[in-house]
Amino acid sequence: METSNQKFAKRLRASMEQAGYEPKPAVLEREFNLRYWGKPMTLHGVRRWLLGESMPKQDKLETLAEWLIVTPQHLRFGEEIGKRIDKRRARWEEAIGYREREAFEAFINLPAPQRKIVKEVIFAFSQAVANNAPDKEVAPVKAGTRRRTQS
Repeated sequence: METSNQKFAKRLRASMEQAGYEPKPAVLEREFNLRYWGKPMTLHGVRRWLLGESMPKQDKLETLAEWLIVTPQHLRFGEEIGKRIDKRRARWEEAIGYREREAFEAFINLPAPQRKIVKEVIFAFSQAVANNAPDKEVAPVKAGTRRRTQS
């Protein structure tokens, strides 16, 4: 399984190629040091980036991203996590209507003790549905505890 450093190295090489540069340490060292105002990187240091042995710190990552015209998030994390987050957000957006949003707003505005009670009621209903007994009367759950499932 690839490490995060190795995935970063793949994205760095691909971004260099897409920008019209050869993904070689000498090219990366020269182009990076022309744009970075801090301590220059050595050939060995940028070689480690390209091989996935290390990852640059945030300030260097930002310089790389600006040079290669990609986002720092793309270089560091790739697109996969963004797609997963977008998918999850879309699911929420599709599933929640304005009435549910109003209920969530009301819930958020409750003091902590009342929120805790409401959460326990929701968990109790959820447990009843999970046990395939939506019509079954559910005993109240004591605040701060969760109901155990029966096997």
